[in-house]
Amino acid sequence: MTEYINIGKIVAPFGLKGEFILKHGLAKKLVLKNVEAIFIEEVKDSYLPYFLVASKAKSHDETYIEVEGVITKEQAQKLVQKQVWLLDADFRRLAGDASPISLLGFTIFDDGTAIGVIDEVIEQPHQVLLQINYNGNEALIPLHEETIDRIDRKAKEVHLFLPDGLLDIYQ
Repeated sequence: MTEYINIGKIVAPFGLKGEFILKHGLAKKLVLKNVEAIFIEEVKDSYLPYFLVASKAKSHDETYIEVEGVITKEQAQKLVQKQVWLLDADFRRLAGDASPISLLGFTIFDDGTAIGVIDEVIEQPHQVLLQINYNGNEALIPLHEETIDRIDRKAKEVHLFLPDGLLDIYQ
């Protein structure tokens, strides 16, 4: 089964030739080098491939994108607010190690005990939350310097020391 990773959403058309701006969570200036296609979720859980013509970094969280078949500003406008996905292999190659989104699929350990696999990374202005399935419930685990013991990228593990009682609310 093909795995897709959500990297962000289209926030605005750009120019008159169908280009648009992708706001992403990869925490670095992003050029989609060696990426054949992005996948846009026009309908829930339906990832339609859009083949890249060009991409150019705008800032550390925005990229200009041009794709085949979108040639007018009006066509680009129809894609605004749509989620953008990459194939897992492309995502792993492009994601910066400093980016919290690069932790997707890692296992979280609390004081040495595995508590779940990171399903989603929610970045808020002052906090990063890691969503896991804990005892059949969706749990949101805050990620910040004081709780991190270590991150083992080879083993795909995040070792934390969570505050006492945090997991009790998800029982």
